[in-house]
Amino acid sequence: MRTNSPHRRPGWRRVGTAAAATAALALAGLGTAAHADATTSSKVTWTATPCATPKKAGELACNSLRVTGGTTAFQKAQQARGVTPKAADAATPTGYGPTDLRSAYGLTAAAASGGTGATVAIVDAYNDPNAEADLATYRSYYGLPACTTANGCFKKVSQTGSTTSLPSSDAGWSEEISLDLDMVSAIAPNAHILLVEATSPTMANLGKSVNEAVTLGAKFVSNSYGGSESSSDTSYDSSYFNHPGVAITVSAGDSGYGAEYPAASRYVTSVGGTALSTSSNARGWTESVWKTSSTEGTGSGCSAYDAKPSWQTDTGCTRRMISDVSAVADPATGVSVYDSYGITAGWYTFGGTSAAAPIIASVYALAGTPGSSDYPAQYPYKHTSALNDVTSGNNGSCTTSYFCTAGTGYDGPTGVGTPEGVTGFTS
Repeated sequence: MRTNSPHRRPGWRRVGTAAAATAALALAGLGTAAHADATTSSKVTWTATPCATPKKAGELACNSLRVTGGTTAFQKAQQARGVTPKAADAATPTGYGPTDLRSAYGLTAAAASGGTGATVAIVDAYNDPNAEADLATYRSYYGLPACTTANGCFKKVSQTGSTTSLPSSDAGWSEEISLDLDMVSAIAPNAHILLVEATSPTMANLGKSVNEAVTLGAKFVSNSYGGSESSSDTSYDSSYFNHPGVAITVSAGDSGYGAEYPAASRYVTSVGGTALSTSSNARGWTESVWKTSSTEGTGSGCSAYDAKPSWQTDTGCTRRMISDVSAVADPATGVSVYDSYGITAGWYTFGGTSAAAPIIASVYALAGTPGSSDYPAQYPYKHTSALNDVTSGNNGSCTTSYFCTAGTGYDGPTGVGTPEGVTGFTS
């Protein structure tokens, strides 16, 4: 039976305010999750979404964090342009939107012309009854083409493919679903979106949902959840993730250094997380490893069970190494999301590697259909010069430096880098 990640403490909500931190310390000896960067004294605070703490043993956790206060990187960029940003009151976006993300990852032209005919599948647990309506609000606000059931762009099904017999609704997983759907929209606005809702967040049900997404024709499948590794992982690999010709992305986790599954599957693209900020350099952006504390930041590490795929050539880990690539995940440099189920309807800023996984799945969609016998996780390793190499930061302490520390070339927290156009994700 799968248990929580060893870095994730059951029942713990990460909150960043001083008062909450004091209470948490008094009750449980835990620290804060407040993030302060070097350019402002206004700390960005956040909390893990409810699905980040599994309700039962054997369930997996989502990898998303919702900002609760402070000045985000998007707001600071507004200030730099002479625009006074509004407070995070749910009435106005305070995170990066589609234009920002496409600019950061060199996808402006590809997003305008690519993705047509592709289907990006999102696999999550439980039902979000407001998924289509919230998606419409996000896309309308940012001027993206409508993606609805009526026009054939959006489809929501259960893990058995039913459009009518759906799982029970859950507010926490609905936040995760909104994040995932909005990131696909931001990066690949011309792609179709398939939302597959598992009955519960167990590996068996989520894995069946991955299989259903592939059965329904998706060539790009995003998964924003994980848990601790187990000796059963190799059997899960063959049962749920061995799909040649399909780009399957999995978030690396939000609990800092340490391996998670299914990010450790040899058949998927494991996606780490970065902090993303505007810069005066030629790219216009800069990235570093996302880390908040010793127990919060992007996951990475050497798998205890999964075999090393042939395209990974690092020598410090004899098994599967996490991650392959990365994208924005730091809540302080987070993304805008619209959500209305279970919380006050409005705009929120989210972080976590749950943001990075659908971003990378959507980049694959812009890059084109994978080769029918290919495992697309290998593509970035063949095109490292077409990626942004992230060379600074760490996500914890480790004996083998590159397992947890960024450097030139491959490293665990950020893989071989972040997208710079779509070339790094083509066959």
